[in-house]
Amino acid sequence: MKKINKSLTNEEIFVLKDKGTERPFTGKFDSFFEKGVYKCKNCEAELFKSDSKYDAGCGWPSFFESVNEDAIKYQEDNSIIGRPRVEILCSNCDGHLGHVFEDGPKEKTGLRYCVNSISLDFDSTKE
Repeated sequence: MKKINKSLTNEEIFVLKDKGTERPFTGKFDSFFEKGVYKCKNCEAELFKSDSKYDAGCGWPSFFESVNEDAIKYQEDNSIIGRPRVEILCSNCDGHLGHVFEDGPKEKTGLRYCVNSISLDFDSTKE
């Protein structure tokens, strides 16, 4: 990561910097569906809008698109032998967010941004 927010916990650093993964169905945003914007826990950059969030049943918050095309950085991940994946990082600070898969809603983008709750923060919007 470019710069680590000093208020991060050890668990948050493990995911964001060391590319860890939280256990499925344990993150606070997995079954959370309020209106607002999801931001990077490290740098507060906007990443996803609540309108793009859906329940993929995978145990992690899932989105079918990012807030804009510059919000997310994509990187090849071959850390699991025989199972290449695409890692997603915050474009602003290079914090590890999770992975993107091509099994998302076909009527939308077809993508599933599978994100660790611990790497996110949330700002509710005023209606």
